[in-house]
Amino acid sequence: MGRDNKQGQSANKGSLPQTPKNQKIAPNKVNEEFSQEFMDLINSVTKEKKTKK
Repeated sequence: MGRDNKQGQSANKGSLPQTPKNQKIAPNKVNEEFSQEFMDLINSVTKEKKTKK
């Protein structure tokens, strides 16, 4: 059973969260961003493997 608080719909229910302008990436830079993130991930994994030996 659900609760019935009779408050109606929230005013923000239909809106999506917005990205701040300083965190947006230009469409032509998206591939560059993905590549950088993958390289960071690969470097961190290889660094962990080296320290475990």
